[in-house]
Amino acid sequence: MTQVGEGQEADESAPPLMTFGAPTAGEILAERYELVEHINNDSAGRLVWRGVDVILRRPVAVVLRYPGGDSATEMLQAAVAASRVIHPNLVGVYDAIDEAERAYVVREWVDGQSLRDLAAEGPLDPARATAIGNAVASALAAVHATGMVHGNVHPGTVMISDEGRVVLADARTDGADSQENDIRAVGGVLYFALTGHWPHAEAPLHGATAGHGRAAIPDAVRDASGGIAAPRQVRAGVPAYLDDLTMDLLDAEIAPPSSDVLAAELARLDVPAEEEHYLDNSGPLRFAAETEDEPSPLAAAGGRKVAVGIAGLLAVALVGLLIGISALGGDDEDPKGNAGAAPTASAPAGEATPAAATVRKLAVQGVRIIDPDSKNRSEVDGADKVIDGDEDKGWETETYRDRPNFGNLKKGMGVWLDLGEPHSVKSVQAVLSATGASAELLAGSANPPSSSSGDKQLVASYKTHIGQPFEDHDGTTMTFNGFDADTKYQYLLFWITELPPAEGGFKLGVQEITVQGS
Repeated sequence: MTQVGEGQEADESAPPLMTFGAPTAGEILAERYELVEHINNDSAGRLVWRGVDVILRRPVAVVLRYPGGDSATEMLQAAVAASRVIHPNLVGVYDAIDEAERAYVVREWVDGQSLRDLAAEGPLDPARATAIGNAVASALAAVHATGMVHGNVHPGTVMISDEGRVVLADARTDGADSQENDIRAVGGVLYFALTGHWPHAEAPLHGATAGHGRAAIPDAVRDASGGIAAPRQVRAGVPAYLDDLTMDLLDAEIAPPSSDVLAAELARLDVPAEEEHYLDNSGPLRFAAETEDEPSPLAAAGGRKVAVGIAGLLAVALVGLLIGISALGGDDEDPKGNAGAAPTASAPAGEATPAAATVRKLAVQGVRIIDPDSKNRSEVDGADKVIDGDEDKGWETETYRDRPNFGNLKKGMGVWLDLGEPHSVKSVQAVLSATGASAELLAGSANPPSSSSGDKQLVASYKTHIGQPFEDHDGTTMTFNGFDADTKYQYLLFWITELPPAEGGFKLGVQEITVQGS
């Protein structure tokens, strides 16, 4: 039985872990947790035991590390952080104790197996892979909502209980990872579930190797240049939309969605087997009802399936966030897809539904610095450096000596972007010169002249917030998702509200801003 930590490789530069005085069955830790059975040692050298909480009389997993103290700080910090997030797709963490000679984490016991072990029996069908991906993305959305990072998403930390519950375990908090890497790792989990191969084996995400060493999971099939083969090239029966979504999450050139948006998209595809009609058309994608002549090619696993349309819809190519296709039904159709909804028009047999537009980097046709509270306009030059493709060059504020919020001289400054015409936008990424900045992304329709009064008019009219603002951000990259799929955007405002510390005061450079959309 697999439990916690599978796949976290030990740091090769770290000294070997001391394991003298190993615990024995029947020993009670902290006067509460009785050790029952040694399950395994994970790849970081920690001992994993099945135990019992003798006070609450419930099974627990106990993960021990020798020694404790400073060497166990990361493990304990991760456990404390994880204990603050309660979600049905996250393993519950009950306790974290340091006894100097050893440290241990007590968490929920899961009767089941890891995704790594499950897929060892063969790749999963697309329906089950989608359900697992949805559960992992939902767990990450809960973690990311607190501002934290999981940092250890891979087939060994994704666990499936005997009852079918999917949970994510063994978070890390060593500061070497990012929420974006968490999201891209969901692409790795989908790829592994669909193919039985791990796409990060040669260049893994931090902490994302699997099993006891890298050889425990087969590497993805690669071409001569090292590029990975798409799931559909590895095995038959993977629908195009799931293939595209998986590959887009693994593509470093395509900005990933936020974890909550990704969870919503995967939930949309994770349809109960009894569902007979197309999915809710309020989102990016919907599928036509099945016909008697052309049944769904995807059988459900565990009583679930992905709803698929007629043969023409299998040609739909979706990229990034599964870009929306136009509604196929009439005005009186039921948006929930309930029985009695208006019939859905579909392409004639043999004709493919037109593919959705491809997500790409959008060209910014105009850029300027917005500085409504300044009279001398000394900081508005150099805006073109923000979109020149060179992250080593950028626009920067002056140095403000008193306070991070521009010394109370102004409410903020921003970079205004004109996309030339309205576009469907998927994400905006801003690369900054330093950590510790606070900023938000706004959208609007006003394009007044570049002047103090014009800038005041612009800031006052831009009321649409995109995604969540970043407060005292601990990274140098801010990625804004959460764009409305049914809305087109032309004007965007990256609005800075607080500056990070710099020599002599507070200052920020905006090195590059890129926009992804269609």
